[in-house]
Amino acid sequence: MKAPKNRKVFVAGYGAATALGNTFAKTWQGAVNGQSGLSKISRCETSSRSNVVGEIPDWDPSTLPYVDRKEASLWDAAYIFLTMEVCRKALEHAGLEITPEIGPRTGCLIGSALNGTDAYRIAMDNYVNRGPFKVSPYLLPNICANLPAGKAGMLLGFTGPIFSPQGACASGNHAIAIGARMIRDGDCDFVLAGGVETCLIPEIIQGFANMLATIKVGPKDRAYNDPRQASRPFSRDRKGFVLAEGAGVVVLAAEEAIKTHGLTARAEVAGIGWNSDAHHFTRPNPETVTRAMQEAIDDAEIAAINIDAVNAHGTSTPKGDSTEVDCLRTIFGRRMESIPVTANKSQVGHSLGASAAIEAALSIESMGQGLVLPTVNHIHDPEFDDLDVVPNETRRHVHEFVLSNSFGFGGTNCCIVFRGV
Repeated sequence: MKAPKNRKVFVAGYGAATALGNTFAKTWQGAVNGQSGLSKISRCETSSRSNVVGEIPDWDPSTLPYVDRKEASLWDAAYIFLTMEVCRKALEHAGLEITPEIGPRTGCLIGSALNGTDAYRIAMDNYVNRGPFKVSPYLLPNICANLPAGKAGMLLGFTGPIFSPQGACASGNHAIAIGARMIRDGDCDFVLAGGVETCLIPEIIQGFANMLATIKVGPKDRAYNDPRQASRPFSRDRKGFVLAEGAGVVVLAAEEAIKTHGLTARAEVAGIGWNSDAHHFTRPNPETVTRAMQEAIDDAEIAAINIDAVNAHGTSTPKGDSTEVDCLRTIFGRRMESIPVTANKSQVGHSLGASAAIEAALSIESMGQGLVLPTVNHIHDPEFDDLDVVPNETRRHVHEFVLSNSFGFGGTNCCIVFRGV
């Protein structure tokens, strides 16, 4: 094999669709304004009290110019059209046109935790109620994890490597990390990297509720009359995460490709730390989580003292939040009080495989704007007296390095250090 080129890797643009808005611009505006996009579910019936979710507002793929009636019928896994549109928007934000020369040097890595479970649900309903010959012949491609990236390539014209990194709730960071390595080594000049999740179907909602992962909103809960308050990372009354759909894609580019094509470098992918827990399928292992953070800092060739802000995994589960804070204390020691720690899931919910990529885009935009986004719905917890979660309001904060954490079921960890430029 050829020797790696050891190129620097930058983020040139991004796109997103979240509970705060169906574009990154709308998501960003809602985040800066301290809003929450959470609401009671409208897509389906559920018997669970875990009925507060994050739905993408005003999202109707049938209005897209490349989705006709036949396309909509064949491709009934919602994550496919969502990926295509967010990839298109990310390239538009980057100002990158896929030409015959650029296409073969452009890859696409889109992770997802649950893939096309909605398409499988439709097929099973047809099988049970209409018979086996009513199962769509497109079922299998609809549930293939690489299909969203593949369909994005058919729309946009890139022909580099496409696949779906499967890292559960850390999938988005894994996609960014792998894409950055591919560009560093010379396999690609550009990579669209991120994650997508369209998980709001009854079985998935009920499954998370039954495993006691998501919040159950009873009459005495403050989110009962205001669902926007359901996700509250690091808050004294946190009770579990809020399931959300969403997508996030960042456009990664080699340093010389940025210069050649006149693009804007928005941040450098400075360091990557990834490992696994070998501990429990849902409960994190503090030792390996801490090591993933430290290895990302080491890979960036900086010290912990250089980290100016943290974008936390911050799911709003009692154990998960406590463990993450303990690991941050191990890394930062007495500096903990002076480092703002943002939990974007307080505003957009937990979109599983998409969450890390959405958070990466928000972190990078925050650096560029000289801001740190808030952790909304926060009520102080004495357990976290040394933790600055930027409670409830966006704050001015000039910072160069941000540590973005992401952890997933099965004990998979991926942390990335981004450097502002």
